[in-house]
Amino acid sequence: MEILCYTRQPLEDILYANRLAFSMHLALKDKDGKFAPLHHNEGILYAKAVSREEDGTLCAKSLKQPWLFEAEKGWGVLAVRTEAEGEDDPQSEGCVLLFQTEDLVHYTEVGLFRLQEKGYVRQVRCSYEKEKGTYVLCWQKEDGSWMKGDTCLFAEDGLKTAEQIEASCIEAKIPSAEEMEEIEGVVPGNELEIPEEAGKYLINKLTVPVCVDMRLSKEGPFASAEELKNVRAVATYSDGARVERNIDWDLSTLDKGVVKGRVHQAHFDFPFAENRADPCCMYRDGKYYYIATNDADGNHTLYMRCSDTLEGIVTAEEKLILDSNTYPDVKGLLWAPEFHEINGKLYMFHGATPSEFYWQVSRVRELKEGGDPMRREDWSEPKPVVKKDGSRLTEGGRVISLDMTVIPYEGKHYVMWSQRQYVPVDQGAWLYIAQIDEKEPWKLVTDPVCIKKPEFGWENNHTFVVEGPYRLETEKEIFIAYSGALIDATYTIGLLKLQRGKDILDPASWENVGYPLQSSRSLEGEFGTGHNSFLQDTDGLIWNFYHGRKGIKGPRSSGARRVHFDVDGEPMLDVTEDKDLPEAFRYVEAKIG
Repeated sequence: MEILCYTRQPLEDILYANRLAFSMHLALKDKDGKFAPLHHNEGILYAKAVSREEDGTLCAKSLKQPWLFEAEKGWGVLAVRTEAEGEDDPQSEGCVLLFQTEDLVHYTEVGLFRLQEKGYVRQVRCSYEKEKGTYVLCWQKEDGSWMKGDTCLFAEDGLKTAEQIEASCIEAKIPSAEEMEEIEGVVPGNELEIPEEAGKYLINKLTVPVCVDMRLSKEGPFASAEELKNVRAVATYSDGARVERNIDWDLSTLDKGVVKGRVHQAHFDFPFAENRADPCCMYRDGKYYYIATNDADGNHTLYMRCSDTLEGIVTAEEKLILDSNTYPDVKGLLWAPEFHEINGKLYMFHGATPSEFYWQVSRVRELKEGGDPMRREDWSEPKPVVKKDGSRLTEGGRVISLDMTVIPYEGKHYVMWSQRQYVPVDQGAWLYIAQIDEKEPWKLVTDPVCIKKPEFGWENNHTFVVEGPYRLETEKEIFIAYSGALIDATYTIGLLKLQRGKDILDPASWENVGYPLQSSRSLEGEFGTGHNSFLQDTDGLIWNFYHGRKGIKGPRSSGARRVHFDVDGEPMLDVTEDKDLPEAFRYVEAKIG
């Protein structure tokens, strides 16, 4: 199977900016001999930003001229590192950027590899000499001449030999224009043969799976309608995943020996709630509750909806839960409300400010014992989150905190939030984590630890921001979905992973997926998708609630989609309903008798 690595020509800034175009993309050759882009023709591999020692701010980086090659273990990538917008990077003069991967999806940035003392490298090529256990490197200098050398590369032994050459450069296999015509804006790197197994993994991992079969969980015939209560619909997907759903049976034809049923799954048009951003939905005591940031009035109120069914929140009546006039310390900018249950008690975490934007701080409200979540009077006054010494989490006027979420882990509770220093210098928004007092969850009991900075181009596009963390758990891992970039049409969703058993407060325990899981390229017509939360419904399905824009300049509005779990057990957020539950598989039949 043949793979192509490439970058793209940038489009208009809001659509596909330099920081996105100057990343490594991947495409696979299909049976017709054409290369088909993976991951919505969006970058898979991005250069990391560099931290400035003098003030802690980040200097964004991009990459050009990627070269994919077979390595002793898996594959490697060499590329020319640039400044964010594609200009020469003084820090990379004489060097190329080296990556390592075992599956062509998850990459480790090894770092800069020096090839020459002065001058910029314009291109680089590499081949692995298996018998010698070394790599041959060829690179082009600024004057157009080529150099060649042998190296151990990943062993960091440096170049063994180097000589100027004219005609013996490693040949670059580049597809024809016809073979690449399906790839918008392609700037080709090189083509490489990979094992079929690796190619199938890429297809399963980086393309949207489709439902290909629907069967009953038990074979009939069934003796009675009562037996049907335990029968579920089992969907099989093109990536091999299987998902069970409940069935809504129509018993009107029971006497005819055949009963028809509709596979049950909630349906949401996009958007289902306009001017409602940062949505959060919970199931509690037999009801679904929905809340979101209210963009319609400039973020001065929070309204809640309640329904007996998940779909019912679309048309449910809204009730005012909080405004910026009731409490003296809460005067405006009510942001990102979330429901969290801690030891049986229900809390609402949200951002609020006593005055202007730069005083924004995370706060917590508690529902009184036996209280109704839909009654504003049953919620306590919002309490600002404080550090273990009792001082406020952030210093008003200099640092803000927002988007706080709760993570239960190994018998304790932790919070993760977004924090941004503006004074003396704007560092951008970073993600922090700390343990909390479970009886008073607005109190931290450990010092905040920075877990994540906006290192990748899709996280620092238009601004350096990572925010909106929210957890999703499986038996093996804790996932944290988060959002990056400016809250315009460039907003995206990324993913952090923590293997169970590791220290949740150690930044080294967290693995970052290097590419966005959901963006403006995930579904045509939805722009700036981000700030999501997760919900498990009564059927056991996991839902992703997020906001996006219907049109580049449309208002932030709520959407919802079922979460699919891929071949690695990681969440996929771009499986649309037409692929998740196609019309051809929405109905089933069972024989009675």
